[in-house]
Amino acid sequence: MTMLRLLSDDGVLSDATLNDTGTYTRPIAPLRSRVAFAAAHVVPKVHADNTPGQPADIDWDATLAFRRNVYSWGLGVADAMDTAQRNMGLDAAATRELIARSAEVAREEGGSVVVGVNTDHVAESHISLGAVIDAYKEQLHFTEEQGAGPVLMASRHLARVATDAADYRRVYREVLQSATVPVVLHWLGTAFDPELRGYFGAEDWQSASAVLLDIIEENPGKIAGVKMSLLNAESEISVRSRLPERVRMFTGDDFNYVDLIGGDTVGRGSSHSDALLGAFAAITPVASAAIQALDAGDPEAYLRILGPTEELSRQVFAAPTFYYKTGVAFLSWLNGHQPAFQMIAGLHSARSLPHLSRIVELANASLALEDPELAHTRWHAMLRLNGVDA
Repeated sequence: MTMLRLLSDDGVLSDATLNDTGTYTRPIAPLRSRVAFAAAHVVPKVHADNTPGQPADIDWDATLAFRRNVYSWGLGVADAMDTAQRNMGLDAAATRELIARSAEVAREEGGSVVVGVNTDHVAESHISLGAVIDAYKEQLHFTEEQGAGPVLMASRHLARVATDAADYRRVYREVLQSATVPVVLHWLGTAFDPELRGYFGAEDWQSASAVLLDIIEENPGKIAGVKMSLLNAESEISVRSRLPERVRMFTGDDFNYVDLIGGDTVGRGSSHSDALLGAFAAITPVASAAIQALDAGDPEAYLRILGPTEELSRQVFAAPTFYYKTGVAFLSWLNGHQPAFQMIAGLHSARSLPHLSRIVELANASLALEDPELAHTRWHAMLRLNGVDA
């Protein structure tokens, strides 16, 4: 029996039995019951200057291999979004290259890819509404040229300059009018980015959601879906119930995704959400197996497989939530998808050793360790490197 050494917040050591991996198999046909995207991270070169303020120097082999693995499990990839460290180390040049390379891999693998469209290539912190529109259009058109689906992300520039809901309606109307394919709108909450406070012209989600729904209604045929990342199931269910036909709700709620995705299939609410989640990059085989269970008409198996992962996700996305990328990269390393626990901008240092220990414990409990022996070896080596008896 192999034991995992764990470290608590007060420095106390304990042990847990290392579980076998889940008996999950890759699907032999496309997933049917839900549309699911894993929001993927980026892997830097180990020898790069991965310190704050330096340009991203990406290990393209490892980064793109991670995406190929996601496709092999039947999920789509959401790329160049906040999980890929947009506004937290991924510079404009690296973003463009990531979008182009990821779109090429999607074509090669026959996978579905959507990518983030933002205004963050503009260096100035404060620009006019017209400049926000132009910046959005520039990234939108580049994304369309690459053949990727656009996700219109919340813009810090827009949050700074907009004075009321009318400004949001104007910007989204003009950008959407120029889109040649339907886009996904992304509502990113302040837990993920405090600079987006008051987005859509209001502090409370009820008023802001009314503006969002107005934007959707005013731009028929231009919007494929909405990704909500407020970590508030009530707000998502409320908006979901009012969406027009053919506009999907993609949950970005890494705290409550089990019930939101399950929906009426598992008796947990009306309708259901599809998925566009950073959490699914951390638990790709488990997420695939759960959706395969729904495809097979087995909601009990869906809950049994996916339910235990929610506590793991809540740990990965614990406050300060915007550092969740560290947990995603850490699990990628434990599971053998990258050679080192390194992140651009030095973000691998953003979580404590006890926090990471709890991730190990919960990943083991929820059968999210893809190669338990490898994870054990890597985690124990990390403990010893930090002076902990393992």
